[in-house]
Amino acid sequence: NQSSMASTSGGRGEDGRPPQMQPVRSLSRRMTRAGTMMIDHPNEDESAIDSELVPSSLAAIAPVLRVANDIETDNPRVAYLCRFHAFEKAHRMDPTSSGRGVRQFKTYLLHKLEKEEETTVPMLAKSDPREIQMYYQKFYEDNIKDGEGKKTPEEMAKLYQIATVLYDVLKTVVPSTRIDEQTRRYAKEVERKKEQYEHYNILPLYAVGAKTAIMELPEIKAAIRAVCNVENLPRPRFHSASTNLNERDRERARSFNDILEWLALVFGFQRGNVANQREHLILLLANVDVRKRDLENYHELKPSTVRKLMDKYFKNYRSWCKYLRCESYLRFPPGCDEQQLSLLYIGLYLLIWGEAS
Repeated sequence: NQSSMASTSGGRGEDGRPPQMQPVRSLSRRMTRAGTMMIDHPNEDESAIDSELVPSSLAAIAPVLRVANDIETDNPRVAYLCRFHAFEKAHRMDPTSSGRGVRQFKTYLLHKLEKEEETTVPMLAKSDPREIQMYYQKFYEDNIKDGEGKKTPEEMAKLYQIATVLYDVLKTVVPSTRIDEQTRRYAKEVERKKEQYEHYNILPLYAVGAKTAIMELPEIKAAIRAVCNVENLPRPRFHSASTNLNERDRERARSFNDILEWLALVFGFQRGNVANQREHLILLLANVDVRKRDLENYHELKPSTVRKLMDKYFKNYRSWCKYLRCESYLRFPPGCDEQQLSLLYIGLYLLIWGEAS
């Protein structure tokens, strides 16, 4: 059973909140109106107010409200539950409504929740916990499971984001002991695969959706092939400070995909920096390699491509070593894979530069 949104007494709840700021899952028609006056926006779309006019101090709830807007036509009741979750999250973030515009926004959202509590009803089940579980499963099957290989990476990224938010809301509505096995399995799949569809700048390197045109260019393919050459690289060792790594990080260490990931595991570079410099390096290699190419299709970089980049990035370093009569640490032992080692040096340079910036 779901308790009513507010007590009818004039006192405060167990958490110290006044009655008008205590939503649960079902709203009481006798609920007291919040003290702040609503400012009317007669010409504004309410869905825009939801996600675009969120006070800056409550920015973390904007993705939840966007999801509510996205699914509203599909299932108004689940959209209501998403907005309810956003309200609770907003109140935890600023319980006294002291931030700029927070009280007005919370009052607006409370007013909207009152209205939706009366006008929305479960469509797939008889209760909210079962409704959101069934909708989550339906959303996964109709959009994510059936969409792989058919939708663009951008479309899949949005679908995975919606599924992630839906599961967060689901966990606040459904007791953990009542989340069924199929829902848990779908949620694990979303968590496992969503990284493949994370936002990117130009190159959707690890997306598994429909291929974009840029990924079919031969110079891009050749550059990726070179960057992904991790043959004979030793497995990174965890230092004593790394004993608290979670299972996902340990799994990444057991299976790195390219030289940038290997460098990140050895030196501890930030994940966002690694993603940016991976794309940067691939585009640099492709840009140099495509010059004076007559072949329409090829799979390997020209031998001169990596040498040109080495000269570009380490010309100043070599000059200073010569001037100071210091030995250069850019070393190429006999029998080494010169291209791979050169790319490791260039990658390390870019990662240091990116970390500093």
